[in-house]
Amino acid sequence: MKQSIKLTAGIMIAGLMSMGVAQAAGINGVWKTEKGWKVKIYKCGSSHCGKVVGGTSAKDVHNPNKALKSRKMVGVRMIWGMKKSGSGYAGKLYNPNDGKTYTGKIAVKSASSIKLSGCVFGGLICKGQTWRK
Repeated sequence: MKQSIKLTAGIMIAGLMSMGVAQAAGINGVWKTEKGWKVKIYKCGSSHCGKVVGGTSAKDVHNPNKALKSRKMVGVRMIWGMKKSGSGYAGKLYNPNDGKTYTGKIAVKSASSIKLSGCVFGGLICKGQTWRK
């Protein structure tokens, strides 16, 4: 019985420690998207922002603003207003695949991976991606 309690306590402590490591890792840095693009997430004022810094020669062809359709994606801000919210971050995400901006979340999965999700209809429908360092 004592061994079972010690084992359970050990598992709980290990779980809490791994959560702490993931949270301490934060979201700052250069991340590789599922398409292979490189996005740098950085502190901007009291929140976090992210812009495309490499890995693509694509243009912003789905942008609803006709004047922006020919701009290169490198340099485009895809993430802004990301503030700490619960165990992750919440803010805005621009999706270059459809040219729309979504309410988004970022969850730190480990020191080398984050999960981004963009939602519509108050969070009823969400899609996500995992980015890696």
